[in-house]
Amino acid sequence: MGHLQLWLPVLAGLAGIVAQEDLYRKVFVFRKDPSDAYVVLRARLEQPLHNFTVCLRSYTDLSRPHSLFSYATKAHDNEILLFKPKPEEYRFYVGGKFVTFRVPESRRDWEHVCASWESATGIAEFWLNGKPWPRKGLQRGYTVGATAAILLGQEQDSFGGGFDLYNSFSGELTDVYLWDTGLSPDKMRAAFLSLRLPPALLAWSSLSYEVKGDVVVKPRLREALVA
Repeated sequence: MGHLQLWLPVLAGLAGIVAQEDLYRKVFVFRKDPSDAYVVLRARLEQPLHNFTVCLRSYTDLSRPHSLFSYATKAHDNEILLFKPKPEEYRFYVGGKFVTFRVPESRRDWEHVCASWESATGIAEFWLNGKPWPRKGLQRGYTVGATAAILLGQEQDSFGGGFDLYNSFSGELTDVYLWDTGLSPDKMRAAFLSLRLPPALLAWSSLSYEVKGDVVVKPRLREALVA
C-alpha cells in the first residue's frame, strides 16, 4: 500500500489539499449521475508536448456522452480530450480538433484505452483493450501547451471549468497515465496488462490529485478481463 502525503496546491484557482498516493488496485468512484464532481490531476510539465500518450481504464454503464480525460489550456479547452459520445464511439482531441474511433459496444466491462499522438507526422493512435485501431491524421505540426488544467470526470469548456453535467462521468476510473512520448506497441500492451511501465508525467502508482465533490477512492472489486 502506498504512503499518503499532503502537498500544497500548485494550480492557481484550484485551491485545496492535494494527495499523492500509490493507487495500485484502487479506483476513483464517481457516484452520481449526472455529476458536478471531478478530480484535478497534478503533473510536472516543464515544456510543451510534441508527442504524448494517455492511458486509462474505465467501468461504467453510461449510454450518454461523457468525458474521460480533459486537458485544457487557456488557448484551447480541448487541448487533449478523450471523450465518449456514445457506447460505440470514442473521440480523441488535440488542439480543439478530433478524430473518431468506432468500437464494439461495451459489454459493461472494464475498457482500457490508450491514445497517442506525434506532432511531426500528425499520427494519432488509438488502442482498446490492448489492440490497435487503424491510425489517423490529426494536427500535424501542432504543439500542446504545458500550462494546463487536467481533470477526470468533467469536460472543460473553459480553463478549469465550464462544465456540462450531462457530459460528466459516472462510474469507476483507474490506471491513469500520461507520457510525453509515444509508447511502443509492446508498452501499449504492457499498459493494458498492468505490467511495468516507463516513468510518466502522470502515473497511477504515484498520482498527485485533488478530489472535488462526490468522488471516493475504493479498492477495485473485479479485475479487467484480459483479451
